[in-house]
Amino acid sequence: MIGQRPPEAAPVLQTSVEDLALAGDSVDAAMAILTVHHWRDVEAGLRQLVRVARKRIVIATMDVATLARLWIVADYLPEFVGEHTARFPPISRLCELLPNSTSEVLAVPRDCTDRFLAALWARPHALLEPATRAATSPWYDLPAATVDEALARLRNDLDDGTWHERYGHLLEHAELDVGLRLITSTIAV
Repeated sequence: MIGQRPPEAAPVLQTSVEDLALAGDSVDAAMAILTVHHWRDVEAGLRQLVRVARKRIVIATMDVATLARLWIVADYLPEFVGEHTARFPPISRLCELLPNSTSEVLAVPRDCTDRFLAALWARPHALLEPATRAATSPWYDLPAATVDEALARLRNDLDDGTWHERYGHLLEHAELDVGLRLITSTIAV
């Protein structure tokens, strides 16, 4: 991702969130997008964000209870629920740890250009593309045999019309709550 940035982009610092190499109150805002579940220590990471941000912290993360009900997980990757989704802190806990915070649903549009797992709720065929799966971490969190079996079931359900019978109604929606949440913490006004 760093290599894809345009040359005129702001400088980038590659560091661990639990030990940010920044002075206190040194940035206006801190942002974490679909990354909290990869942190070693969520509370330490949040403390660091609060320490360095002067005005605002913005976090996009997943509500795993909603994600677990999404067809991708419920029907094809139920193994992802539990140990793997436990890495996603509850939204209420994140809000408790951040000052003056609010949480809101970020409905994902049917044609969302990002290809994180839940963003493909209306494009099941995209999940069969290796390049698509390579861009999102859940596929790496499960054993290869589990992934292969899930993809075989999905391919079969798409081929024989089962997926469309069960979930074709979703295609009528312009957007869907797939569990994506935006947490905003206001440090100062």
